[in-house]
Amino acid sequence: MEYSRTHLAFPVVALILSLLISVWVVHAEFLAIATLFALPIGVAMGVFILWHPSHALYTALVLAFVSIGAARYIPNLPLGLTVDFALVLVLLSAVFHNRVKTDFTQLKNPLIAVTLIWMAYNVAEIFNPEARSITAWVYAVRGTALYMFLTVPITLLYANTEKDLNRMIKIIFAFSILASFWGLRQYYIGLDYAENRWLDQGSRSTHVLFGNLRVFSFFSDAGQFGAGIAHSAMIALVLALGPFRVKQRLIFAGCALLFFYLMIMSGTRGALMVPVAGSLAYLFASKNFKLMAIGLAALSLVFIFLKFTSIGNENYQVRRLRSALDPNDASLNVRLENKAKFSEYLKNRPFGGGIGTSGFWGQRFSPGTFLAETPNDSWFIKIWAEMGIVGLYLHIGILAFIALLALFRIWQVKDPRLRQKLLALFSGYVGIAAASLGNPLLGQMPTGIILYMSWAYLYLAPSLETNATKLDNHG
Repeated sequence: MEYSRTHLAFPVVALILSLLISVWVVHAEFLAIATLFALPIGVAMGVFILWHPSHALYTALVLAFVSIGAARYIPNLPLGLTVDFALVLVLLSAVFHNRVKTDFTQLKNPLIAVTLIWMAYNVAEIFNPEARSITAWVYAVRGTALYMFLTVPITLLYANTEKDLNRMIKIIFAFSILASFWGLRQYYIGLDYAENRWLDQGSRSTHVLFGNLRVFSFFSDAGQFGAGIAHSAMIALVLALGPFRVKQRLIFAGCALLFFYLMIMSGTRGALMVPVAGSLAYLFASKNFKLMAIGLAALSLVFIFLKFTSIGNENYQVRRLRSALDPNDASLNVRLENKAKFSEYLKNRPFGGGIGTSGFWGQRFSPGTFLAETPNDSWFIKIWAEMGIVGLYLHIGILAFIALLALFRIWQVKDPRLRQKLLALFSGYVGIAAASLGNPLLGQMPTGIILYMSWAYLYLAPSLETNATKLDNHG
């Protein structure tokens, strides 16, 4: 009797579930069908992520690349929060996993100290009397401090080997190549329905200039794409100069050329600072003075080409890059006027107007206010506007401290291959920091999470070499 009841219960339950699913599909239509396919994939990914914290970290890196672009196709889902979700999964995995013993002594270091100081200052900004909205703070603090606060210690704790460093570089290159071909498709074949819809919602005026498309791929906009792909190009270029096999160096060089070409196609003039500042940082950090002289000569030739010649002016992208060096450029003058306005407004506001009061979040949560309606056009202007001169000096001091710390840690590394990888991350960081003078880059995805992971690996530099040597000796 028990046996027959069990066998009878199974088809009854299956029938009820089938009916419920059928009703759901009828009402929800395509969304329901898509969810049915996505559900088992999501469950499998959840198990994979929770199996080890580093899985969640690299999932967050992947999502940082694709989530904003995917939101153009599925506008009703908050895909921008998927990076947050993945980082939270890291914490959950760290709490519940039992496969890896956590060594919290890794967190007793100056990099974590400055991370905590910056997060504390951002939390203190909640009490800024100029702040307009706690909700705006919750949304905006993710980019200014929270991602940094989560990513740096997670990398130090759970993705702290050279194998993990290599995995990060592979992910960066894989999705940068994908983004490059996506951008080439946009320019040479045309935009799809979702991309055209996004342009029609207000971005066409800034992304189609004189009939020329500024390629944006699946990034948030052309400015972020241009700087982000230049960041990848800088990493690839430094690796191409390293002591690797000829085949590897040719692959790195090919990636660098592809990425730099897409940087030009983005029409992002500020992105030019990434290879300029990044190359100078690499030449200085490598302490190869002969190479430094050659590099400075090459940069001088590029400057002379853009500043003092008209060669290539028939090409729109070259003309736009050349305009970055024109002191009479209209866009530059508008930026200088806005900077003067900020200076007057912030004269008696040493702690700024509050996090989330400028740019996109300002327009959403405090529309009509001065900070919301005046474009900040720069990561550092944004920090100045929202956190005041105190926050700006603190932020610049932390960024400079991290750069110096990284430099001294790199110089302790003897393994030439590992040192070249770290030099690639260092030059990319300096390049993005310099380019952030003209664009709000540092806190945006995927650039932000790449930098925060890079900081951790730069700090770990000597221990990466030590651990690799132990493994070699053990083998």
